[in-house]
Amino acid sequence: MIRFYTDLDNTILYSYKHDIGPYKICVEHYQGRQVSYVTPKTHALLQQLNETISIVPTTTRTVEQYNRIHLPEFSPRHALVCNGGILLTDGKEDTEWYERSLKLVSVCKEALKYGERLLEQDNNRCFEVRNIKGLFIFTKSEKPFASVERLRANLDKETVDIFSNGLKVYIVPKVLNKGTAVMRFQKKHPLDCVIAAGDSEFDIPMLNCADLGIAPVVLKGRHDIQEHVKYMTGQKLFSEELLMYILSWVKSGAVFSK
Repeated sequence: MIRFYTDLDNTILYSYKHDIGPYKICVEHYQGRQVSYVTPKTHALLQQLNETISIVPTTTRTVEQYNRIHLPEFSPRHALVCNGGILLTDGKEDTEWYERSLKLVSVCKEALKYGERLLEQDNNRCFEVRNIKGLFIFTKSEKPFASVERLRANLDKETVDIFSNGLKVYIVPKVLNKGTAVMRFQKKHPLDCVIAAGDSEFDIPMLNCADLGIAPVVLKGRHDIQEHVKYMTGQKLFSEELLMYILSWVKSGAVFSK
């Protein structure tokens, strides 16, 4: 049996800021606005794939942000949110999973507190500093590169990772990554083969631990991505290209080994 762990934003769905063509399906509303979309082809491919394999959305989104997403006729039983720190099963938080996540990140408690203070004092910050369920720190900066560099100069890089994604800035314990989440979930619910797809730095640990990792060509050349990861060509929208590739791979009955 096969399980597919997939990032969401810019992997399956896209914000209103991203041009995915005139024909699209709104899958997320926020404060009365349409904010995220999928293409009809992505939606059809996802439904087709969902009939064949187990799909687990794996995202840095919070529970609230994840619950804003409504893909017609697609309701995965499980989802890993908060970068894998929280497991949702049938829409409910798994308390045991979350308590274990808190234990994992406890070694980073002081680093997160210090990083939170640094961001509170950051003149480039343009959003409140949020501690997400005791798991990681998030804010936005008008100069994210400068904010990230300041954090990296002051925090223990062996303990936490500092990321930026657009204006967003994150301080995340190294132990709280999507790869760890996938391995924890596989131990809890074993299946033979793991596929993973994602488009950003957050997704690299998940891509590396999968039997088949799928990434956009823009990530090619990253020194921390293992050789077995497959890159899409970029000639089609990433969501469509990766889902077509997985469907073709599943139908072929191929056996993948790192």
